[in-house]
Amino acid sequence: MRILVVEDNVALADGISTALGHIGLAVDVLGDGVEADEVLRTQAFDVVVLDLNLPGCDGLEVLKKLRARGDDTQVLVLTARDQIEDRVTGLNLGADDYLTKPFELVELEARVRALLRRTSGNKSPAISVGPMVFDSVARTARVNDVPLELPKREYGLLELFLSRLGKVISKEQIADGLANFDDEITPNAVEIYVSRLRKKLQGSGLVIKTVRGLGYLMEKP
Repeated sequence: MRILVVEDNVALADGISTALGHIGLAVDVLGDGVEADEVLRTQAFDVVVLDLNLPGCDGLEVLKKLRARGDDTQVLVLTARDQIEDRVTGLNLGADDYLTKPFELVELEARVRALLRRTSGNKSPAISVGPMVFDSVARTARVNDVPLELPKREYGLLELFLSRLGKVISKEQIADGLANFDDEITPNAVEIYVSRLRKKLQGSGLVIKTVRGLGYLMEKP
C-alpha cells in the first residue's frame, strides 16, 4: 500500500516516513504544496498525509483541488492550528480525518491503518478469508493458525491483493503499490513476488490467477 506524506518539516516528515515504513507501507515524501498537487494529478496513492502549512500552495488548496478532480483518495490532515474553524474547513473540503500537532507517531500509524481499512471496506484490522487470518495491526498472516513467513514486499503484495479481492490488478498497479519514488520495481520483479506468494499461499484456498494481458486476480475459497 502506498502513502504520500506532504510535510515541509524535514525531521517530522522523516519520522512519519520511518514509522509507516516499519509497518510495511511504501512511503513517498514531499515538502511543497505545488509539487504535491502535480504528483497527485498523475500518481495514485492509498492515503495522503497532508500538512496544512505548506510552501508554494496551502494544504487546504491541495485538498480542494484533489476533490475537485473527483479523486476520493483518503486524506489525513495534519495541522498545528488549534482553531476549530481550520478543522471544520478541512473536513468540509473532503478530509477524511485530521490530527493536531504535536502527536504521537503510534496514533498517526493507527489512523492511517484505519483509513486503509476504510478503503478496502474492512472495519476490523483482522481479515478472515477461508483458513487465512490477516491482521494489519499485528502485521501477521496465518493459515490454519500457522504463521506465514513473508518478507516486506510479499506481505505488502498480500495486503494489496486482499484489499482488492476478486478484482484484476495490473503489474503496473502492483509496482506502484509496493514502491516509492526512490524504488523501481520491474515487471519481472512483480512476477517473482507473485510467484513466491503463490507458493506460500498453498493450502489457504486463496488462488492468484494470471489474467493474460491484464494482470493478476486473487480469488477466495
